[in-house]
Amino acid sequence: MNQLDLEELLRHSLDNFYQRRLKKLSELKLREVLRKKNPYLFRAIGIQKVSEIVTQILLAYMSSSDETIFGDAFFEPLVKFCSGGVVSPSKGVDVAIETETVYKAISVKSGPNIFNSSQSEKQDQEFKSLRSRLLKLHKQFDPILGHAYGRKFADPTKDRTYRIRSGQALWEELTGDPDFYLKIISLMRDYPQQHRIKFEEEWDKALNRFEYDFLMNFGNPDGSINWEELLRYNSGKEKVVWISTVVPGTVIEVQEDESDNTEEE
Repeated sequence: MNQLDLEELLRHSLDNFYQRRLKKLSELKLREVLRKKNPYLFRAIGIQKVSEIVTQILLAYMSSSDETIFGDAFFEPLVKFCSGGVVSPSKGVDVAIETETVYKAISVKSGPNIFNSSQSEKQDQEFKSLRSRLLKLHKQFDPILGHAYGRKFADPTKDRTYRIRSGQALWEELTGDPDFYLKIISLMRDYPQQHRIKFEEEWDKALNRFEYDFLMNFGNPDGSINWEELLRYNSGKEKVVWISTVVPGTVIEVQEDESDNTEEE
C-alpha cells in the first residue's frame, strides 16, 4: 500500500468530515432542538446561565452527529481503499470484497457500542438477504460487522450469521498489517488542528446565535430564565410563536414553529 496515497486519502476524508460538520452546525436551529430536550432536568440540576444550556445542547448534538458523519466520511472510504473492495449496492452493507472463491461483505460502523438487539437482528437479516441473492455465484459468503475502533471480536453463532471484528483486528484483516490501526492516527499529522481553527470560529457563532435566540424567547427582563415559558414551548398543547432574528441584520420577526415532527439526528 502506497503511504503517500493513504495520507492523501486521510487528508481528503478529513476535509469531507469537517465540511459536513460545519454544515450541520450552521443549519442547526435552537427552536428545533429544544423540542427534544428535558427542561425539567435543566431546572433540576440548577442551571441558571443560558450559556450553560446552549453549550450542553450543542455538545450533545455534535457528539452524536460527529460519530455518524465520521463513520461515513472517514472510515468507510478508508475500508474501501485499504481492502481493495468496492462500494456495495446492497442495503446494510458498505463494502464488498470479491475473490475467485469468497464474497466478503462488510458493514462498517464507527464503534462497537451502537447496536441494540433489534439492530443486531436487522443487520443479520440484511446479510441473509444478500447471501440469498448471491447463491448463484457459488462462492463462500463471509459477512462481517466491522468496527473501526474497539476490542470486540466474535465469530458467528447459531443466532448470528456474521463475524464481528473491531479495531486492530479489523484493520489487520483488511490490510495484513497488525500496526495499520496505529498508522491511521499518526498519518493524520497536524491536519485536524488546521481545521479546528475554522470550526471553533463557527462554534462561537452558533453559541452566540443560540444564546440570543434563547434570551429573546425565554429570558426575563432581569436576565433570568423564564422556565414556565420554556416548558410551554417544549411541552404545551398550544403552539407557541418563536421570535427569531433575520440574519444578517437586527430585524425581529414572529413565526410559527414547524419543528414538531422534526427527527433528531
